Amino acid sequence: MSFLSYLKDKRYFIGMYAVTMLFISMIMLVSVKGQAALNNITYTNTGCFLFAALYITFGYFYRKSFYKELNAFLGKNQHQDWAIAAMPEPQTNEQELYLQLLTQLSKDQANETHLLQAEIRNHQEFILSWIHEVKLPIAASRLIMENRAGKTAEYLVDKLEDELSKIDSYVEQALYYSRIDSFSRDYFISELSLTTLVKESIKKVAKLFITKRIRPDMESLALSVNSDSKWLGYIVNQIVANALTYTDNGGSIIFRSEETDSEKRLIIQDTGIGIDAADLGRVFDKGFTGTNGRTHSRSTGMGLYLAKQMALKLGHDLSITGAVGEGTTVTIHFLKMQHYNDLR
Repeated sequence: MSFLSYLKDKRYFIGMYAVTMLFISMIMLVSVKGQAALNNITYTNTGCFLFAALYITFGYFYRKSFYKELNAFLGKNQHQDWAIAAMPEPQTNEQELYLQLLTQLSKDQANETHLLQAEIRNHQEFILSWIHEVKLPIAASRLIMENRAGKTAEYLVDKLEDELSKIDSYVEQALYYSRIDSFSRDYFISELSLTTLVKESIKKVAKLFITKRIRPDMESLALSVNSDSKWLGYIVNQIVANALTYTDNGGSIIFRSEETDSEKRLIIQDTGIGIDAADLGRVFDKGFTGTNGRTHSRSTGMGLYLAKQMALKLGHDLSITGAVGEGTTVTIHFLKMQHYNDLR
């Protein structure tokens, strides 16, 4: 910092000094007559000017070391985590406050950067996992075509439809994953019949129901709920797909609805292999596959995670219970309108 710049910073002090000395000089001029008044004014202004000049000069050299270190610091490309610690020591309370403010801003920015980096890593991991998963039905389709000799057209079409259905499921998952952050711009709440919603979900995987001889039970569905048909439909599709995956041939999937004073519920219960107690608390975590995902099928661990996140964004919730060998029960909780404030 140059001396002129320092004087500019001290302009209010200099202005106050000038006004004060003018006031004192006027008082002295009217209080004492003749040459004595002029002498007193001259001595007083000269002495005060010397003291003020010494104060400003010493102050400038005292601050100069701080500004010199600060300029040198600004010219370096330093890592954010230790950049604030490398700044010169504050010389005044004002500088101390500014340093505290910079430290807090640095911490906030570092936290946001870490969160962004973690989100980018999660997206990259999902993309890599998704590419790996979507290649499997593509490779299976190629094998079906390469080994088509002796197979009927109906058989080939049936098998290719199965693989295309898997690809469609993976593409849909990626599409909803990419939209999860922009959810607020892509939903419309309306009254939905749970019976209609469940029937549409079953229809999408009707072939698998038939192949595995799994019986859907919808006798206890009678409620309507307020939600977005597209997003809620995807949630139900994910739960039904999981139930089908982990339910053996000849099992059943039961759909029923309940209502209490505070909420409505859609309960989807299967007679499948169940969930290990150690996995129950983590099934909604991103990328978690658990014991079932590792031993019974290939899984990205994203289906229930997306379902949970979508449910929360819609003002709903998901819960899951089950035990190994006793099946699994997934419940979608629809909070009633008068209780929406409880979410805040």
